[in-house]
Amino acid sequence: MRIPTFRAGLPIIGMLAVSLLAGCSSVSEVTKERVARSESSYQQAQQAVGRSEAGAIELQRAKDNLEQAKAALNKKESQKAERYAQLAQLDAELAISKSQSASARKAADEVLASIQTLRQEAARGAVANDQ
Repeated sequence: MRIPTFRAGLPIIGMLAVSLLAGCSSVSEVTKERVARSESSYQQAQQAVGRSEAGAIELQRAKDNLEQAKAALNKKESQKAERYAQLAQLDAELAISKSQSASARKAADEVLASIQTLRQEAARGAVANDQ
């Protein structure tokens, strides 16, 4: 029994259609929003870190991951875009935390130095009163 030519080509045409649809599928709004949110987190981290060394490495990683997320978004690679956006956001949050921790440490060191100075002055005042 002979199969007509047009029917033999249907599976191939079906696979091509599925491939074209998969390639043309757009990136979801959720993915676009996640990439936008990671960009916002990166900008906040940039402001928090400023010129400080604390968090600079994490800030650079956030920037690199954000660029990868945007590139994947342009290529309509949703999963890849979401992964990189998530990494960018986490790195940005870590950069902010490290920067804030360094600032808090610096403030604590300044308070300790002030306390030490006050103790020394108080000790000198007590010695002067005893004489």
